[in-house]
Amino acid sequence: MTTVIREFQDGDAEAVVALWHAAGISRPWNDPARDIAFARRDPHSTILLIEREAAVAATAMVGEDGHRGWVYYVAVDPLLRDLGLGRAIMEAAERWLIARGVWKVQLLVREENGATRHFYEHLGYRDTRTICLQKVIGENAG
Repeated sequence: MTTVIREFQDGDAEAVVALWHAAGISRPWNDPARDIAFARRDPHSTILLIEREAAVAATAMVGEDGHRGWVYYVAVDPLLRDLGLGRAIMEAAERWLIARGVWKVQLLVREENGATRHFYEHLGYRDTRTICLQKVIGENAG
């Protein structure tokens, strides 16, 4: 079985958005197309994919802000879970950050999502006991 890890390319959007919906990680208040465009706007962020047999099987949106790395939109095709793809896409995201000199990576997990929290804890991520505050700004904020 052919498995490839690569960066998002033109033409991947439809398959990526479909995966995000199938994996249950998209939210009505986040426009996936807008988030994809935002991640691709400069070299400080990207979307990584795992392709299995030419189909998108996993994703991670990864970026750095000059101080920390962040990972979003980690998704694995529900039919391909428990094959190590989640670990593989997270390792790819970490390698992407390390290559840019980033030494600390952060991510957000919804409090009620215990299974996902357990997955990240198994990979060595820890609760920092901090509170994330958010404010939506801008005319076209989503």
